[in-house]
Amino acid sequence: MTPDRITVDIRGGIAYATLNRADKMNSLDLPMLEALAAVPGQIARDRSVRVVILRGDGRAFCTGLDFAGAKLQGLSAVRNFGKLPGQKTNLFQQACWAWRELPVPVIAALHGHCYGGGLQVALAADFRIATPDCKLSIMEARWGLIPDMTGSVTLRELLPMDVAKRLTMTAEVFSGTDALGYGLVTEVADDPVAAAEKLAAQLVERSPDALAATKKLFDSTWTSPPRWAFWTESLLQLRLLRGRNHRLARKAGREGSPAWEPRSLD
Repeated sequence: MTPDRITVDIRGGIAYATLNRADKMNSLDLPMLEALAAVPGQIARDRSVRVVILRGDGRAFCTGLDFAGAKLQGLSAVRNFGKLPGQKTNLFQQACWAWRELPVPVIAALHGHCYGGGLQVALAADFRIATPDCKLSIMEARWGLIPDMTGSVTLRELLPMDVAKRLTMTAEVFSGTDALGYGLVTEVADDPVAAAEKLAAQLVERSPDALAATKKLFDSTWTSPPRWAFWTESLLQLRLLRGRNHRLARKAGREGSPAWEPRSLD
């Protein structure tokens, strides 16, 4: 992994993870993909982190795959694109899915361009805030490809099938305002980082264990049968009831905002 492809700055329990390839509009070369796959695990090990704001340096969030830099030929392609038996994701998919698996809320702040693989990275976040004029696209069809960096899951969670097919088949470019209408972004704001910070400030007021459990609950049950969903919510609730942060939350109801313990749930 190239350490400087993503910089991480932690302030007040908020981790600012910044794609740091501004000269290439944060396009996804192999070192960037490796960093995207590895950094969430590094953040997760710091249990003082309560929220992540994922953003891009320079003129764009991410313009998608750098075909030359991603090394899609030869042995490198086999190693990074293939999977071993029982392995859920390859490197390209884990570059997105690692942010979904991070047990804290992730807010993606989008500006400039958010294309192809960059959009799939953003879709793996829990919330997306875009500038009204941000340009987004499921760009893969332009290159005769399909979205294969977890988009088959994240798109279906947010879009009706006909809309997902149209945007994917046409590779049309649409604005942040259009994306809000489709349901692909959570909100639009002229300053998406400031809006992300405002949301983050609300989230850090809540128990970090409850935030982690909520993320796990919905991510693991959204398309599950009721029996599995009910079992999962009961199991997670039991873990919360036994935790110190639940006791602090009950106390806060009487005495005001507590000083939360570090997150105990993964």
